[in-house]
Amino acid sequence: MRKTLIVLALLASGIVAAKPTGQSGPLLKPVEDQAEAAIWASRFLTRFHYKAVPLDDAMSAKMFDAYFDSLDGEKLFFLKSDVDRFSAAREQLDDAIYNKDLSMPFAVFNLYLQRVAERTAFSRKALEKPFDLTTQESYSFDREKATWASSSAELDDIWRKRVKNDVLRLKLAGKKDDEIRKTLDKRYAGFNDRVAQINSEDVFQTFMNAYATSIEPHTNYLGPRASENFDISMKLSLEGIGAVLQREDEYTAIREIVPGGPAALSGKLKVGDRILGVGQGEHGQINDVIGWRLDDVVEQIRGQKDTVVRLEVLPADGGPDAKHQTLSLVRKKVSIEEQAAKKQIIEVKDGDAVRRVGVIQLPTFYLDFDARRRGDKDYKSATRDTAKLLAELKQEKVDGVVIDLRNNGGGSLSEATELTGLFIDKGPVVQVRSAQGRIEAEEDHQSGMAWDGPLAVMVNRGSASASEIFAAAIQDYGRGLIIGEPTFGKGTVQMLVDLDNAAQNEKPKYGELKMTSAQFFRINGGTTQLRGVVPDIAFPDAGEAKEFGESSYPNALPWSSITPASYDAVADLKPVLPMLTTRHEARIAKSQEWQYYAEDQSEVKRLRAEKTVSLNEAARRKERDEQEARKKARDAERAALEQAQKDNPSLASTTVTRISEGTAAEDGDDEVAAATDDGLQADERSIKSQVEREKQAKQRKDVPLEEAAHILADEVGLIRADTKLAQQVLPQQQPPGRISVD
Repeated sequence: MRKTLIVLALLASGIVAAKPTGQSGPLLKPVEDQAEAAIWASRFLTRFHYKAVPLDDAMSAKMFDAYFDSLDGEKLFFLKSDVDRFSAAREQLDDAIYNKDLSMPFAVFNLYLQRVAERTAFSRKALEKPFDLTTQESYSFDREKATWASSSAELDDIWRKRVKNDVLRLKLAGKKDDEIRKTLDKRYAGFNDRVAQINSEDVFQTFMNAYATSIEPHTNYLGPRASENFDISMKLSLEGIGAVLQREDEYTAIREIVPGGPAALSGKLKVGDRILGVGQGEHGQINDVIGWRLDDVVEQIRGQKDTVVRLEVLPADGGPDAKHQTLSLVRKKVSIEEQAAKKQIIEVKDGDAVRRVGVIQLPTFYLDFDARRRGDKDYKSATRDTAKLLAELKQEKVDGVVIDLRNNGGGSLSEATELTGLFIDKGPVVQVRSAQGRIEAEEDHQSGMAWDGPLAVMVNRGSASASEIFAAAIQDYGRGLIIGEPTFGKGTVQMLVDLDNAAQNEKPKYGELKMTSAQFFRINGGTTQLRGVVPDIAFPDAGEAKEFGESSYPNALPWSSITPASYDAVADLKPVLPMLTTRHEARIAKSQEWQYYAEDQSEVKRLRAEKTVSLNEAARRKERDEQEARKKARDAERAALEQAQKDNPSLASTTVTRISEGTAAEDGDDEVAAATDDGLQADERSIKSQVEREKQAKQRKDVPLEEAAHILADEVGLIRADTKLAQQVLPQQQPPGRISVD
């Protein structure tokens, strides 16, 4: 199901689109630059990839299957006869690249988008008649292992059930029949309109990624625009107006105003405002952007620092005929602080004692490479930001620190090394083996620690790559507790290859390769590849290994090991771990909130195991009512517990209090929240209501984080009561609990 959802999401966002059947205009065709880019990419992939394989007939067959799978992994659009039509090219894609002939992948894509248009038309037609919601039938929503449909009639039945499921979701959410038809017809029509916005770059990127990922899962081709966005995600800054945009029907709307950016400082834009036109400079013509792809509008608004962009805006609180406003903004460098490191302090009350636990949430290992090369003393860096937050936490007299890496998918390898250096004195952090078999250690060379007190690292299945390097090093050095779920299991290193630089192009037109160039190993000689980092204290997981994680990729590199690096553990947590585990288990056995959390994780596992959903209204309503009843019972139990704690404060002796801005709770699965399912897609809600839903999600109690704070608070209590234990558990280069500032 995941692959189809990704494809549909790309279509909905305008990244992948098509010309519907019958639309005038030429079919999409490759351009000369793309054929040249494919040649350059093949040179690097066949010679310098960590798992270099020749571009031959065998690779062609893999590319063929991967390309169809990337377009239609759920077998929802193509017929078997469509795939058979192109079967002669199965072992000829290698020759096509070498001969600079990309006609076959473009022909496949044009047919695919024609099929998408046909399915969209069928879905809209199906809404004209009411569905019988009393029949006993089900919809198989997970078709990843299904076979291609042999006839249009077979696909019709699949899509009839898809539409029926959409109708049923909205009906269960309380929508009337006319409103349901209107909502879904608008949804399908909008989908069709966005599909018509395809461009050649999208097709080429999709095909080249089929080639790249056929070699190894983490190798990708990035077109010029995707390359620019990747660069922004690494340096957490861009030059623009400081507004997050979102598609809303045919408009581009303001979803968020970035504090401190030109849009915020002007006071003239607000959430929900719709951008109708964009002009360049003080007097440049304003071009109508209604109906444009979102990324095309973004490209018009971004621009060189200190230049002017003019916007024609329809106010959020005005109807379609409201008076337009025109405003001028001067572009500036805007920092994307939402993805930067953040801190909070959690107070854990345990009897008469109060432990102050600092939490640093790190969403990604970011680094502005260009700014650092230029000598910019204020360049963005995950390590630099974390070091500043640690210094602040020292001033606030915290007793321990939790580094929250949940859902941190990685980033810069050097940042993982330098971040580890904040918590050890000196030494190797990770070993890297190149494609040639050469092994080198990435080391922390700077003396001293930014924090030498009690430390914990929170991880989950979404913690990958650089997160795993950091967590593994902390674990191998005995420096801190690893708490949470087993990590992703990615043990490879990628490098960016600028194809335009290689070809000496003056302007970007070939894009980049994010190519696996090495494999990293723990300093103990093992690797996180496939197995990930196993927590010292494990929390319930949602059973994602088969669908999400390195082990879900059929062509992932195998696990292996090398000789351990020369290093000395700075501490030993083994003496304290059994005591912490015992206290953790005793506490969660009495915690109603933890039981709710464990039940939710178990429910996610159950739902993931299910591949079908009933299309009978009575059955679905019964399931919905049971979920709502469970939620109401929980709310009542929570209210009773809170009241009991107010009446008798001693009952709250082990509660957790957040005393600074909290971090977001882990994203829950939509299936678990089915009791509040409104049947709408994100872009079908008003932006204000969508933002409010997300705000409420962030304000949910973060049960795993609070338990992690409890565990670290337990460690603080144990080592303060036993000096000998403290000498084993904490590094002894500096007095325990102090922060050194280099």
